[in-house]
Amino acid sequence: MEHTEKETDQGTRLESMTLTMDSLSQNEEFSRVVVAVFASRLNPTLEELDDIKTAVSEAVTNAVVHGYQGGEGRIELTAAAGDGILTVQVKDTGIGIADVGQAMEPMFTTAPEGERSGMGFSFMEAFMDEVIVESTPGMGTTVTMRKKIGG
Repeated sequence: MEHTEKETDQGTRLESMTLTMDSLSQNEEFSRVVVAVFASRLNPTLEELDDIKTAVSEAVTNAVVHGYQGGEGRIELTAAAGDGILTVQVKDTGIGIADVGQAMEPMFTTAPEGERSGMGFSFMEAFMDEVIVESTPGMGTTVTMRKKIGG
């Protein structure tokens, strides 16, 4: 895990951390705890913390289940905190998403035979203030989520 600290253009402190982990389902819980502890420096409410943990869980689970389809791979989790905003990025180099718009529709899933509901992106959007999904088929997906803390 890597931790950095720098100043923004406005002169406020921006801290960040990056964690690279194997694409394993048990790392979903680990990632949500890591981000929750990191986010605590912004003094979030319990509700904000629960929202963040849920969104991170969904993003990491998507990378494991859909990005790597349960196979081997690496997931990069980055979090940055500054100016009362938490930014979390979950990146995989898996199969990618051909149609991001369709994938973000509620109930859409590429694994209908599984236990998944197709609500991952919907939950991320409900619990975070901003969700950006960038993906290239065959190259992977990056999900960037932002949440204003205390506002």
